[in-house]
Amino acid sequence: MTDVKRISTGSPFEKTFGYSRAIVKGGWCFVSGVTGYDYTTMKMPEGISAQARNCFGTIDSVLAEAGFEMADIVRVQYTVTDCDLVDELVPVLGEAMRDIRPAATMVIAGLIKPEMLVEIEVTAFKG
Repeated sequence: MTDVKRISTGSPFEKTFGYSRAIVKGGWCFVSGVTGYDYTTMKMPEGISAQARNCFGTIDSVLAEAGFEMADIVRVQYTVTDCDLVDELVPVLGEAMRDIRPAATMVIAGLIKPEMLVEIEVTAFKG
């Protein structure tokens, strides 16, 4: 049986909601949805571009702790709160994913806090 490694960013949401920021099992790393918070200060920047950059910064750090890198991402899901924000978001997605080009889905839906404009979830694989 393959061991499971749980990774935390220390976000209070992880304990309150009962989840791990990431789970590593075998060659897979499943990163929970990440919003734009700076998890050290729990401050949220204004604007979807700044929030998305924070998301990718957190994802990059979590993947590194798990022994993965951004290039290992094979799947990404973006949840955006308003379709009118997508045009502002796209350049940031291109910066982060242009060379990786994982399978991707974008959903327009509400998030649990009004200041959250985007949530990004990834799956990475080393095989």
